[in-house]
Amino acid sequence: MTDTWIFPDWPAPPQVHAAITTRQGPGISAPPFERFNLGLRSGDMADAVATNRGALQQSLGLPAAPRWLHQVHGINVAELGPLPSPHEPQADAAVSHIPGTVLAILTADCLPVLFCADDGSEIGAAHAGWRGLAAGVLEATLTQLHSPRERLLAWLGPCIGAASYEVGEEVRDAFVAADAAMTACFVPTRPGHWLCDLAALARRRLVAAGVTRIHGGGFDTFSDARFYSYRRDGARSGRLASLIWLADC
Repeated sequence: MTDTWIFPDWPAPPQVHAAITTRQGPGISAPPFERFNLGLRSGDMADAVATNRGALQQSLGLPAAPRWLHQVHGINVAELGPLPSPHEPQADAAVSHIPGTVLAILTADCLPVLFCADDGSEIGAAHAGWRGLAAGVLEATLTQLHSPRERLLAWLGPCIGAASYEVGEEVRDAFVAADAAMTACFVPTRPGHWLCDLAALARRRLVAAGVTRIHGGGFDTFSDARFYSYRRDGARSGRLASLIWLADC
């Protein structure tokens, strides 16, 4: 881990590479986005975001430009290859088995989840805010991966931490109505409000789906100034990128 990049600490095979950006990257975004905003729909200048995305590819030596998604807090999963497209597919997750394909998830408090098969045959990435998580975006991603669940690894990236994330009844009900055991992920604060552990919810959903080799977690985008945070910074918050790709063997 550095101030510029976070590299997942997980037992992924050597051909699987992953990195997460911070605000400290080599970008040119002006305040309030300073300085490495990678989100086109955050209010930043499009030219600045394009320059930042180019710097991202060059700095990390990516094999191709990242395959960005038009994320809408849904459960659609795109199957992608490395070839660039003028349009970003409307999806909140992506999978690939083709070396050189760089999957990318943008977040600013939501949870990015990276997946890989333990033999390096395929990868996946998902954007799991509470709406997508409750709707089943992780399960939808797993459905598009061909490896048995016991052969998959998952890594939970930077998201808002439980101590910083107070939610209302609609969020708690979305999880507890489907599984009463999810109450363990919520701590009451004041009438009708709870602290929500987004990463713990994801872990429980993954285990229920058959994925038990889960790593990462322990971040708080709200309290850690290295990260963008929508709840802390408001509607003009920038976006972090969580990237995963397969190297050519």
